[in-house]
Amino acid sequence: MNFSRRDHWQSVYQEKEAIQTSWYRAHLEQSLYCIDSLELDKDRPVVDVGGGRSTLVDDLLGRSFHDVTVVDLSAKALAEARQRLGTRSQAVTWTEGDVNEIDWIKGHYVLWHDRAVFHFLTDGGDRARYVAGVTHSVQPGGYAILATFASDGPERCSGLSVRRYDATALAAEFTPSFKMVSQYRDLHQTPAGRQQPFTYVVLRRAKTPRE
Repeated sequence: MNFSRRDHWQSVYQEKEAIQTSWYRAHLEQSLYCIDSLELDKDRPVVDVGGGRSTLVDDLLGRSFHDVTVVDLSAKALAEARQRLGTRSQAVTWTEGDVNEIDWIKGHYVLWHDRAVFHFLTDGGDRARYVAGVTHSVQPGGYAILATFASDGPERCSGLSVRRYDATALAAEFTPSFKMVSQYRDLHQTPAGRQQPFTYVVLRRAKTPRE
């Protein structure tokens, strides 16, 4: 039987409450710090891939972003996030699907955010398709914020193998279309009290092919 990413994550969200998942965090402080530092136009579209039931969307709306899309494989995770937001959920575009199978709009987003999706792409072909999607959908001069397990982080998560990165290796996956603006190390404490080192990079999409 072929492995289905969609079935795997749907099952995870059905079986575990938010506080029971290792990646749970009340607020994604490091992501928000990176986003705030960019001083983006709040009217331009932003996307959070693998957003699930993360509270990043709540905090983006609270910062007056007006065009937010959340993408996730799990319908249950998205439903929980919509329920949490109540009437504010109507201001969000909710997309259920695989990041590598979505028909992205060319140059649509000023910001692409991903905390802990890319590191699950252990196959080179999957990574290439992901990078192509980011490059296609982020506008020239726009940004991508990627967070993965650091090179000394866990080798597995939620029963799946991951690919770990330091900042240089992570940024290199997105060259030459993107250049690294900044890098950070974040120590995430799981609800069980364990520490998971994350690598964050902020990447900028070149405005011209020679930039």
